[in-house]
Amino acid sequence: MSYGPDIPYMSRAGYFSWDRIVTLAGLAILCVLAWLYIVAGAGMGASPLDITSLTLFPHQHTTDMAVHMRAMDNMSMSGMAMKPATWTFTAWILVVAMWWIMMIAMMSPSVVPTVLLYARVYRQASGQSGPRDRLAPTAVFAVGYFSIWLVFSVSAAALHWMFESTGIISAENFGSQSQWLSSGVLIAAGAYQFSPIKNVCLSHCRAPVAFLSRHWRPYVLGTLRLGVMHGAYCVGCCWVLMLLLFVGGVMNVAWIAALSVLFLIEKTLPAGLLASRATGVILIAWGIATILV
Repeated sequence: MSYGPDIPYMSRAGYFSWDRIVTLAGLAILCVLAWLYIVAGAGMGASPLDITSLTLFPHQHTTDMAVHMRAMDNMSMSGMAMKPATWTFTAWILVVAMWWIMMIAMMSPSVVPTVLLYARVYRQASGQSGPRDRLAPTAVFAVGYFSIWLVFSVSAAALHWMFESTGIISAENFGSQSQWLSSGVLIAAGAYQFSPIKNVCLSHCRAPVAFLSRHWRPYVLGTLRLGVMHGAYCVGCCWVLMLLLFVGGVMNVAWIAALSVLFLIEKTLPAGLLASRATGVILIAWGIATILV
């Protein structure tokens, strides 16, 4: 049953409407600020550009770097990320913030079509006498969407602490030091690309018109719920792929950018489904190769 308003045809003039430009500008600014925060170190005391590397088997590079640093008697890592034993409340907040802002940077481009579609519905209703008071501004939808990624970030930070405290990932570059963690995450992420849950969630993300028409609810709480629901589908689509950051390094800019592009292709381009399957095959093969090296 559809509860939402009719989705109007987008005329050529509609593509250049003032509210559409403002919405796009707001998302672009949010994305740029998130990226600037990441490149500045995300409050972790380490420059992502210094720890970013491109290697086929990141756990080998991470382990070699850790051995070198220990040989240099620099175990304190002054000016870099905290050791797990020093994870104070402030440290937890910083790590959660780091993950959340990374999620905002990575997901902002791929959520643009859905946010713009909601903005169009809101603009159409604003020109009518009755329905406007039943709709909330587009910002409410965006808040709901990104709030669910905050919940994911809290969980990711807990996993981050567990991996770091056991030495599975490095406290220097937040990357895997374990061959089995790397291979396991790569294979799991590849297999997930073919799972029914991935298919359902990706289908919702690729069909914003159907999603809004089916799940639309009136008023601020309804719009907030709509944003949270769309965010939940996005988390369901991407969460295993996000764990790949533990393989390449949580603040590895190259891996963050690569995943961002993948999400954008999967959710917005006609070849998104093919790209998703091809990525799954590549990740599984990469994971098997990681076991064999």
